[in-house]
Amino acid sequence: MGACENPGDLVRFSVAVPGELLSQFDERNARRGESGNRSEAIRDLMRASLVRESLRTPDEQVIGSLTMIYDHHTGDLTRRLDEIQHDYTHEIVSTLHVHLDHANCLEILALKGQGARIYELADKLLALRGVHHGELTCAATESCLDV
Repeated sequence: MGACENPGDLVRFSVAVPGELLSQFDERNARRGESGNRSEAIRDLMRASLVRESLRTPDEQVIGSLTMIYDHHTGDLTRRLDEIQHDYTHEIVSTLHVHLDHANCLEILALKGQGARIYELADKLLALRGVHHGELTCAATESCLDV
């Protein structure tokens, strides 16, 4: 992945997605009045992701929750989730595990610690094959104490 010669230039790229996912995305865009402009909808998602990334506070103490939905039948996913979590026992305050159906699980981790470690943990878990959806919500503890 390289930089554009002119940052304002549009660049075309291909993305392979399951047909059902694309249909759902198009339906979402239609509900929002964005039908017919997938490119702008994808640009909006990319911008939102970059903004979330810029709000990270790696040098501060943070509290947060990591929510994941995953298929526990995917390879050795359960073992890998456990292995990673065992490397972060000081940051994981509590976990909640819910069996959604025969294959899918919901897991919520309550987290507390140095921002860099919390973000590292979330990135590792969410990158695993078989994790369908995940979201980290964090706040710096100093800002929480000011309320």
